Amino acid sequence: MVDDFASLFRRAREGDRDALEGLLRRHLDELRAYVRLKCGPRLRVQESQSDIVQSVCREVLGDVAELEVDDEDAFRRWLFGVAYHKITHKAEYHGAQKRDTARKVPLDGVLEVYGGFVTPSRQAEVADEVERVERAFDLLPEEYRNVILQVCLRSRSHREVAAEMGRSEEALRKLLSRARARLALLMQEAG
Repeated sequence: MVDDFASLFRRAREGDRDALEGLLRRHLDELRAYVRLKCGPRLRVQESQSDIVQSVCREVLGDVAELEVDDEDAFRRWLFGVAYHKITHKAEYHGAQKRDTARKVPLDGVLEVYGGFVTPSRQAEVADEVERVERAFDLLPEEYRNVILQVCLRSRSHREVAAEMGRSEEALRKLLSRARARLALLMQEAG
């Protein structure tokens, strides 16, 4: 039986490592995909997204005892917020240092997650497909990238994202539809 969030969270706060791993496991695939896409093309070649995700998990390990959240959505917002700040810090670091490393980084098992918002029937099964998704995603306008990240990967409600973006829910739904359509078109053009 899968533990409910409240039970896992309570045990994790009390130091139960298995409970903490259970909490993280629930969000790990989406977190990995979010980190890869949020990093963008430049940071993606300079930093291992796996290292960033591990850093997020280490921070969760260190902070969970003091964390106060009411439900799994709040935990998820906090988790993705930690990832956002790590990515921002890495981007600032590399931007300030003008670092240029051309190393390949691992794909971190995000193939299945990407398939969930490209099209329902299409599951990315090979590394080339991940790269196609990321290249197409990187070509989207910032507003399109943001709505896909917030709704599809962070699983935030349309209401919450619409309020944050200063839009109605209907306008947000239309924006998301346009973003998905543009992503599909860019992927079709790429191959």
